Amino acid sequence: MAPKRLILVAGNIGSGKTSLTERIGARLGWRTAYESVADNPYLPDFYGNMRQWSFHLQIYFLGHRAQQHLDMWQDPRSSIIDRSIYEDAAIFARALNYLGNLNERDFMTYRKVFSLVTKTLPPPSLLIYLKAPVPVLIDRIHQRARDIESGIDPGYLELLDSFYEEWIQTFDLCPVLTLRTDDLDFVHHPKHLDTVVQYIQDKLSGKEEIVF
Repeated sequence: MAPKRLILVAGNIGSGKTSLTERIGARLGWRTAYESVADNPYLPDFYGNMRQWSFHLQIYFLGHRAQQHLDMWQDPRSSIIDRSIYEDAAIFARALNYLGNLNERDFMTYRKVFSLVTKTLPPPSLLIYLKAPVPVLIDRIHQRARDIESGIDPGYLELLDSFYEEWIQTFDLCPVLTLRTDDLDFVHHPKHLDTVVQYIQDKLSGKEEIVF
């Protein structure tokens, strides 16, 4: 019997996290979990007034992702999660603080709570980091035409991308598999998905990282 795995998928908006999570879950028979968007009680208020609601939104995401992480870990099946709890502090809360939508006091308070929560979580088996150039991300965001993403501009994606690159260099909780998704089309090309599955299996077995 194969050992249980907990896989996290990380990456910028439009990098392909949901698509990959769905397909890996289906291919390998793993349980899948996704971001809480439709049932998130803070998102409408947040988009109406980011400065007022940023702290509330980040605390909600922290609780949601911690519970999700634990639920998937406690399930006897292997699982894969679309976005990790670790990105919240390193990428999105940091961006809100950088852009002036999360003041320094609230940011530091959030970081303290984040540290207390995450240090009790079991480490994942693997982090899959998806990356693509910002123009590719913009094209994908426009193609899927989600109302909630209509205001995203390239400058914001560039900022997130720079934070991701800094974060991934120091992330050491588990092995990291980096995939360039502008060169992969695992949605329309089964052979590309085969390649990703092989990379995942190789990485879980301890082979050296491959950046596709």
